[in-house]
Amino acid sequence: MEENKDEEIVKGQEEETAEETAEEVVSEAVEETAEEAEAAEEAEETEESAEAEEAGADSDNKQEELEKRYMSLYAEYDNFRKRTQKEKENLYADAVADVTKEFLTVLDNIDRAVENAKNADENSIDKVIEGVELLGKQAGSVLAKIGVEEIKTERGEKFDPNLHEAVMHVEDEELGEQEIAMVFSKGYRYKGKVIRHAVVQVAN
Repeated sequence: MEENKDEEIVKGQEEETAEETAEEVVSEAVEETAEEAEAAEEAEETEESAEAEEAGADSDNKQEELEKRYMSLYAEYDNFRKRTQKEKENLYADAVADVTKEFLTVLDNIDRAVENAKNADENSIDKVIEGVELLGKQAGSVLAKIGVEEIKTERGEKFDPNLHEAVMHVEDEELGEQEIAMVFSKGYRYKGKVIRHAVVQVAN
């Protein structure tokens, strides 16, 4: 009987020891699994952090490259704008110089005509008038040379607001409605663009 009891005690102790050993093994396995999972999580976070840093660096490089391209384009545009402005100023200056040069001869002749008119008498008045008429023709030739043409306007012509400027209105039985009765100032245009409208008197 005592032997059986001793065997039961030994068996009980062995079972308890086995259970404890199994629990220890399971606990160690759980701890190892948790440590592995934690290590894997840390590795994943490290990898994500490295990828984020790399992406940030790429973004900074792209932004820096865009800024350089923008500054380069801005500098090119600014140079182009300044060069174009200078070219326009030079073209305008050249045009003014060319037109002035053409009119200098007319101005010289006007000065001569004024001097001759001062010394004119009743016998030479016709020559003064003739000289003034020649000056008008010369001035017209200069305008034609630079591309300016007179807007031909005559009495009886139909009034055109695109070409004429009406400053007076008169009743005239010889003329129809909105016809030109008198021209006060000639009109001129350059390549189709009106420089000055003809100043006229309109009938009826």
